[in-house]
Amino acid sequence: MKNNQTNFAFIDSQNLNLSIRQLGWVLNFKHFRVYLKDKYNITKAFLFIGFIEGNNDLYKSLQEAGFICIFKPTLKYKDGTTKGNCDTELVLQVMIEYINYEKAVIVTGDGDFYCLVKYLIEQKKLEAIIIPNRLKFSALLKFRICRPYLRFLNELEGKLAYKKEKTP
Repeated sequence: MKNNQTNFAFIDSQNLNLSIRQLGWVLNFKHFRVYLKDKYNITKAFLFIGFIEGNNDLYKSLQEAGFICIFKPTLKYKDGTTKGNCDTELVLQVMIEYINYEKAVIVTGDGDFYCLVKYLIEQKKLEAIIIPNRLKFSALLKFRICRPYLRFLNELEGKLAYKKEKTP
């Protein structure tokens, strides 16, 4: 990767957050943003997230860390679960921004993005697919065409995990 390349990241926040938590740690989004900039020269990082009333402090901290939040309205079901699938928004944003970046980094383990990833590879516009959990991700992203682009966050817990501030 050339250091002066303009690269954008497109992040499936639900997949990222849940996958990392399944590993037993919490992602420090501020450190993750720095990692994306340093490792992949990410100049813009789009974070796709369901909007839930009352999470304004979270959204503000994500934006202060350098993420461009793309919100999806959520639906709350009778069983108490909340759903805000952002897959379509992520794909659309990748295509809206297509002429503005040299390479894209897609952050997800969700196979629903296989056709997008394949297209970006064919167009020579994909830098990497960052899989949050090496142990649990879609078999579609394991196809031969994707393998050279796969990167994993499992080994980066020490660098990217949220650590509570110690009080004196």
